[in-house]
Amino acid sequence: MTVTAVVGAQWGDEGKGRIIDYLAQQADVVIRFQGGDNAGHTVINEYGKHALHLIPSGIFNPATQNIIGTGCVVNPQSLLEEMDHLAAAGVNLDNLWISSRAQMVLPYHRTLDILEEAARGKDTIGTTRRGIGPAYADKAARSGLRMGDLLQPDWLRARLDNALRTVNRKLEILGGEPVDGDALYELCLEFRARLGRRIVDTVPLIRRALEIGADILLEGQLGVMRDLDWGIYPYVTSSNPTAAYAASGAGLPARCIDRVIGVVKAYSTAVGDGPFPTELFDADGEKLREIGQEFGATTGRPRRCGWFDGVAIGYAAWLNGMTGLAITKLDVLDHFETIKICTGYRLPGGEVITDSMPDTPVLYQVTPVYESWPGWMTSTAHCRSWDDLPKQARAYIHRLSELAGIKVDYVSVGPEREQMFAV
Repeated sequence: MTVTAVVGAQWGDEGKGRIIDYLAQQADVVIRFQGGDNAGHTVINEYGKHALHLIPSGIFNPATQNIIGTGCVVNPQSLLEEMDHLAAAGVNLDNLWISSRAQMVLPYHRTLDILEEAARGKDTIGTTRRGIGPAYADKAARSGLRMGDLLQPDWLRARLDNALRTVNRKLEILGGEPVDGDALYELCLEFRARLGRRIVDTVPLIRRALEIGADILLEGQLGVMRDLDWGIYPYVTSSNPTAAYAASGAGLPARCIDRVIGVVKAYSTAVGDGPFPTELFDADGEKLREIGQEFGATTGRPRRCGWFDGVAIGYAAWLNGMTGLAITKLDVLDHFETIKICTGYRLPGGEVITDSMPDTPVLYQVTPVYESWPGWMTSTAHCRSWDDLPKQARAYIHRLSELAGIKVDYVSVGPEREQMFAV
């Protein structure tokens, strides 16, 4: 039995979905432990290319139990659309379950997200306007509705009426239209009709899996630099995508986690606002975006691109207690004669260089310190083992491992499942 947490080690969009899809071929249970439909995990396999926003990336293995965990916020409408898309592609959804304790994202959360972001003016956070922040805010304020509420109509109606008393006042202040409680209640009953049988108490299911020695994967969303507590606050998500939260969000004891795999691209990308020290505004940045097809899976927004940030990976490895790295999109670097790695930040004033992660106001002012590495200028897409890689690529990966302070477990040289191999 192993319990493995797979987490993002950068700003998100690292390729966690394809790692989970790869590892799920031998997994018994995959649990999404936080986040909502504000980010997508892109998976390419025999079913085609799919961007998963809520459904765990183990769904393509019909023998794997897939659980949307308690730490998630679930938009039922988005989930149903995702389910319909997968079903049309021939994917079996019989083993998809939703924690009854997961919070709901309702239409008014999206409206509030849009209005609140607009009210910030030039000081936007860069949200996806999917209602994630308002939903987590309601959870913390204890006014949110949970997926299990759909199974209790009287309780649902009372909770909904209570929530709308505050929601409609907020909408009035922000210039929005009030929510019709009757119409929203009827919509919730439609959600119940289609999702009701999948909404369960997941604790017995997960406890049983542990007792029989099942292999369990915990799937995080986004990355450490977007963590609510440890990321570039306030340009962060509203939950904790770090491994420390994986056990709580999934619903199992923390001591059960055996491995923590940190997923990183061979370079850096980010979507949304906030400091991003290695961002490139030159031809190299555009080249990374073009070759890597760096556009958000949820929003379609162009991703900000830059060289690999060794300070960020050291920070991520420490906070997550990572036991290994999975490096994705190495093949994108096949086309660069020289590749740079950030090994430190020059602090304001220009004399002090640090390899520690400063807080947001200082991070805006740092200058990345780079070292240059020779590229390999040949395709790695055909490589299926460590020895197949060009020696320059192996040297580059070894340097990333040194900066992280942990070994590399997996390397990906393309989007297909067979283009990933263990090191």
